[in-house]
Parts: sequence; structure tokens; C-alpha cells
Amino acid sequence: MEAIVLAGGNAGDPLAQKFGVASKTLVPYRGRPLVEYTLEALVQAGLEVILVGPSVPLNPPPQRALPDQGGLLANLEAGINAAQGSKVLVATGDMPFLQEEAVRWVLDNAPQAGFVYTIVARPTIERRFPGMRRTYARVREGYFTGGNLVIIDKKLFFTALPLLKQALELRKKPLALARMIGLGTLVKVLLGQADIAGLEARVSRIIGVPAKALITPYAEIGIDIDKEEDLRWLA
Repeated sequence: MEAIVLAGGNAGDPLAQKFGVASKTLVPYRGRPLVEYTLEALVQAGLEVILVGPSVPLNPPPQRALPDQGGLLANLEAGINAAQGSKVLVATGDMPFLQEEAVRWVLDNAPQAGFVYTIVARPTIERRFPGMRRTYARVREGYFTGGNLVIIDKKLFFTALPLLKQALELRKKPLALARMIGLGTLVKVLLGQADIAGLEARVSRIIGVPAKALITPYAEIGIDIDKEEDLRWLA
């Protein structure tokens, strides 16, 4: 399987601006750009890497590099178009603790679905990174944060692409997005009454693609760098 690394971004991002780099994935952490940690784990796991982002020398280098397309979904679409296989692993370029073992676990344990989204339980994060702030969603099974590894079926992705674009356009219009998700589902999520199986079924119906969540025991999949506070905490 090939891996797509989303390393694009805006040079106006506060973190990128502070360090004078083209994307926050190039912010230095322990002497290396953040994205190199993601690349290293994926390469060690035996994946061919397609990087979408600014053109800079990296170690290890990706097998293929594509220019930043100016947006998350456009970068993902470009990466998927460039991939040769039927499925791809998609990773963000800001995971400084990602390891080969975690990548292999996801590949070995992913359910059969067009869209597999990794999630990490709050206790898993807190045992590994006590005190680190993450955003959690409450469901009947507990509190979870989203992971930064996703497996996507190429053919099914393009089936769902128009809807994904619509959802991205509505991301700052909560009422319109709520109508798209369904008010009943939204209320359950807000009250912590939703369950994972129900959410999987709802997302599958919305996007027209079988979707599954994968609860991973590797906390580092849920740890990314969004702001300077994260860097200070991890120092």
C-alpha cells in the first residue's frame, strides 16, 4: 500500500510564521522538521510515500513529491490521483512520535471498509502523554480523540468527493452542517449518547461509502502539533 503524507499548509499559520517556514509540518522539533518523523515511520513500515506539500529536501525523502494544491481536500485528491494501488494510507505530516510499529498495527488491524478512521481513547493518550491537552468526543464507549492515520479506498473516495467538498465548505456554518449530519445524530453526539456503531452507520449513509472507526492502542497516532503550546509541552 502507498502512503500519502499531507504536508501542505499556509505560511501565514501562526506556528509556521513564528519559525519562518512554508508549512507547520516543516517546523523544527528536536533538530528535524516535523514531517520527517512521519516519513521515517512510514518508510520503515515498508510503504511507498507520496508527499503533498512544499518542495524542500527531506530525510528520508519521499518516493514522490507533489506541490501543495492550496487546501486539504485538494492535496488529498492530488495524492490519491497519483497513487497506483486501490487503497491508500493517509497521514498528516505533524506526528513527531509516530513509529513503524504503530503504522504496521493499523495496516494489520484495519477492517474492510472504504473509509477507515483511527481514533484513540482518552486513557491511552493520558497514560503515554499525561497532561497533554487534546480534544475529545464523548460517546457511549468513552472519550476519544481523532487519529492522524486514515485508510481510503480510491474508487470510493471519488464517489464521496462531492459530498466531502460540500462538508468542507459548510465547516464554518454549524446549522447547515447539522442539517447535513442529521439533527438527531448531532443531539446524540452533543449529549454523549451516540455510539461508535451508530456513528459508523450514519457516516456510511451520508457519504455513500462503508466507513469504520479503528480504536488504536498507540497514543502517538493521536498526537500532532497544532500550536506553539504543543511544542513547549513536548520539549
